[in-house]
Amino acid sequence: MRADIALIGFGNVGRRFARLLAERADRLAADYDLTCRIVGISTRRHGAVARAEGMEVEEALAAVESGVQSTGRAPLTSFEIIERLAGSDAALKVVVETTTLDITAGQPAIDHVRAAFAAGCHVVTANKGPAAFACAALQAEAEAADVSFLFEGAVMDGVPVFNLVRETLPAVEILGFRGVVNSTTNHILSALEDGDEFVPALARMQAEGIAEADPSLDVDGWDAAAKTSALANVLMGARMTPHEVRRTGIGPDSGPIARNARAKGRRLRLAASATRRTDGGIDATVAPVELPGDDLLAGLRGQANAVVIRTDLLGEIAICQLAGNLTQTAYALLSDLITVRQRQRALHAVPARRTPGS
Repeated sequence: MRADIALIGFGNVGRRFARLLAERADRLAADYDLTCRIVGISTRRHGAVARAEGMEVEEALAAVESGVQSTGRAPLTSFEIIERLAGSDAALKVVVETTTLDITAGQPAIDHVRAAFAAGCHVVTANKGPAAFACAALQAEAEAADVSFLFEGAVMDGVPVFNLVRETLPAVEILGFRGVVNSTTNHILSALEDGDEFVPALARMQAEGIAEADPSLDVDGWDAAAKTSALANVLMGARMTPHEVRRTGIGPDSGPIARNARAKGRRLRLAASATRRTDGGIDATVAPVELPGDDLLAGLRGQANAVVIRTDLLGEIAICQLAGNLTQTAYALLSDLITVRQRQRALHAVPARRTPGS
């Protein structure tokens, strides 16, 4: 089966995903009968390019870097790229959305997702915005359009948090969760408790490419709040946005607190949590918390992340990620793409013929 793919956003994650498609092409064909073509790319900085016949990865990279437009005239928009994908004769048409998180309203990612649904395309995304701001509505719209909406890469890169609950925990109610879900702040707090100061610790994270040039989304707690909102919406049926998450970030004054906590055998971590109230609502928080030294979250250092999910039947389940990188986030997109293929295969499977008396 052929899948034609439009990449909306082509930064580091999108480019690693494109290369991963090429690296795993033989495996995808052999294990899933899946052949992928990139037929469109839209970027914020370099414009867009569309090739109905598909593009090789290096050709795609070169085309986007040069800013070449398929029309030779007015630049294509991301929505025009989606429209062109809709005209493909491929059995699977998939929009891969990896634009930058907008913490104000989750746009334009939400509009990209809705445009894909309207065009009859499946969506996989690593953007936290759609699940954090409009999860329930988008899931309903995807179901009405008979397409998939998947976002495993939105939280903890390629570690299967959403997949774990969706595929392996039937009839289990999620009562709450807590976790460390932002790598930049965990790096900084680990450095602070070792004696570093905030500004040089943050600068080192930026130099290593872990923190953005503008790190406010991380250190002010917005990234963690978006992930908390997404987790609560998906796992607990909340209908919240990051703005409803009580949020406290970290700063220069976190250094003495972190070192004092360590001196007492404790650890300061930026913890995300959500619990279900007796009235059915959800309380969600992101804040620096002093944890006992033997707490699982206290032992997370550097890029390590973890989520502890509290359930009604299985108690607490912990999901840990010891390190994160671009490949893991790109893998989440690939995993979701394979899920789309498997759903399509199941939909078109021919039921086994029953014999009389069977």
